[in-house]
Amino acid sequence: MIATVERITDYGAYATLDEYGKEGLLHISEVASSWFRNIRDYVREGQKTVLKVLRVDVEKRHVDLSLRRVTRRERKDKIMSWKRGRKAETLLRSAGEKLGLSFEEIYEKAGVLIEKEFGDVYDGLERVAREGSKVLVKVGVSDEVAVALEEIAKDKIRLPLVRIKGAFELRCFKPDGVQCIRDALLGAQKVVDGKEAEVQVYVLSPPKYRIEVAAEDYKKAEKVLQKASEVVLKAVTKAGGEGVFKREK
Repeated sequence: MIATVERITDYGAYATLDEYGKEGLLHISEVASSWFRNIRDYVREGQKTVLKVLRVDVEKRHVDLSLRRVTRRERKDKIMSWKRGRKAETLLRSAGEKLGLSFEEIYEKAGVLIEKEFGDVYDGLERVAREGSKVLVKVGVSDEVAVALEEIAKDKIRLPLVRIKGAFELRCFKPDGVQCIRDALLGAQKVVDGKEAEVQVYVLSPPKYRIEVAAEDYKKAEKVLQKASEVVLKAVTKAGGEGVFKREK
C-alpha cells in the first residue's frame, strides 16, 4: 500500500496508509534484508513509499508493516496504480466542477459505473478518450455527464501508443540505386502528417530495412503500415529495383 512516513523512532517508523487513513508500525527488522546503520537511508519523515501489511490486530488496533518484503516490481506497479487513481480522481473532480456537482455526486453518477464496467476509473476514461462518450452512455452514465467526461478525458489524457513493425528487403542495381531506395524509404514517412501516427525507418543491414509505426490503436497502425509498405515497394519497382515486405510480430 502507499504510505506516508510520519515519524521515526529507535525501533522503526510509523507510517499512515494513505488509502485508509490508518497508522501502522514499520519495525526496524522489516526495513531491509541486510544490516544497516541508519534507518533514514531507507525512509524519511514525510516520504511516500510502498509498504506491505503483514498483520492487523483489530483489538489492539495495531498494523504491522514491511518494506523489505516489497519487491521492486510490486513497488513499481503500486506507484503506477496510485498515480492513475489520483489522476482519475482529478478528472472526475474537473467534470464535477464543470457540471456544478460535488466529487461525491460525480463519483456516484459516473465513477461507480465506470469502476463496475472497467474495473478501474482511469482505464475507463482512457477508453472514453479513445472512443468517445458512447462508451459511458452504454454503461448507464447520462449524456450530459458522459459528454463532459469525454471533453476532459480527450484534453487531459495522453493515450499510450501501440507499435508494430515490418521489414523490407530492397535492391536496385542502377547507378543511383542507393538514392532510389533512400527516397522510397523517406516516402514511407510522408504517408502520415504526424498526428494520426508516427513512421520511422531504420537500416538493418543492406538490403534489409525496418519500418516501425506508432499509433493510438492497432487498426490505425496496421492501416498506416500497409500504406507505407505499398508506397516503398511501388517507388523501388518504378525505379527499376525490386523488393519484398514482411510484417513482423
